[in-house]
Amino acid sequence: MKHYILYAALFLMIFSFGCDGSDDDFDNKVYVSSSSKTSELLVKAGVNDVEKSIQAAIAKPSMQDIIVNYNIDPALVATYNLAYYDNAEMLPAENYSLPENTVSITAGNVLSKEIKVLFKDLSQLDREIVYVLPVSMDSEDIEVLESARTLYYVIKGAALINVVADIEENYLTVNWTNPDVCNNLSQLTMEALVRISNFDRMISTVMGIEGQFLIRLGDAGFPSNQIQVATSNGNFPDGDSNKGLPTNEWVHIALTYDSATGEMIVYVNGSKQSETTKSLGDVNLGQGGTSGFCIGRSWADERYLAGEISECRIWNVVRSKEDIAANPYYVDPASEGLVAYWKFDDESALSVQDHTGNGNNAVANSTLRWTPVTLPAPGE
Repeated sequence: MKHYILYAALFLMIFSFGCDGSDDDFDNKVYVSSSSKTSELLVKAGVNDVEKSIQAAIAKPSMQDIIVNYNIDPALVATYNLAYYDNAEMLPAENYSLPENTVSITAGNVLSKEIKVLFKDLSQLDREIVYVLPVSMDSEDIEVLESARTLYYVIKGAALINVVADIEENYLTVNWTNPDVCNNLSQLTMEALVRISNFDRMISTVMGIEGQFLIRLGDAGFPSNQIQVATSNGNFPDGDSNKGLPTNEWVHIALTYDSATGEMIVYVNGSKQSETTKSLGDVNLGQGGTSGFCIGRSWADERYLAGEISECRIWNVVRSKEDIAANPYYVDPASEGLVAYWKFDDESALSVQDHTGNGNNAVANSTLRWTPVTLPAPGE
């Protein structure tokens, strides 16, 4: 038995060293470089065009260039439906393009360059239908790995809000590259969508400027879950335990102000909660730093908002009760009067984009945490 094992080991050694390099590629195949066979595109409100990329790979370098061709194969939609128990339809031809369909993996490398798959006019699609775009590869230079030949792009309607930021023990300041759009405001509306987990501190901050124009919750001798507007000419409203906000529920907060009349109104979920008159003159919100305009911070870091936030907006108009009630989850970034719009759906570590195009992005003090959600919830 010992002799048999020894002879077997010697045979394997001779076989291994006796093979020349010409057989090194006998099992090398090309495949789509992706951790999944599908790539999902959630079609959001206001999103028309999306760019994706696809890349070819081989297991080990080849001694010659390898040409890879990509093609769109509608027949594979049936294959996708069978594999994923779905009832998807082929994405219409007018909603995609493949500007370049040939790439090479150059000798000595294992990856090709990425090519673009362009999706367009997605907002015109029926949001109730799931669409699929199968992109497959072939090559005359090397065998294709069948199990990774095709990447299925799956396009489906998304909720208006799919992710939000958790800013507990965190806050954001605005990088004011264009502060003028938020200064000298004779009229304004500020809005935020929040889900607060607790009111364990005397003051929690939504957004604004300490001592000038600020939406916060709580105060000394004031309910910690009630909205208070702190201004340069006093705070309002008076404390009222009937006006407290709930925990662990999404609440839309809005504040309007008109300097001509001094009218100031607080709305909760589209309904008027409090109103007063304040003589403040025009309001300047385009001020940076921790003493300027912040989201989730006022006088001290400890006045953070314990919860999640989305849909922060500033307008240079007084929005009507009807407009506020109708649009808690989304507005067109090009809406007249909208001067700052932080959707909090970026999923980046620190930065939250200003969707108006004014470039006044918000920057977090520490790494942001992102929470998946579906808003509005089904049935709302």
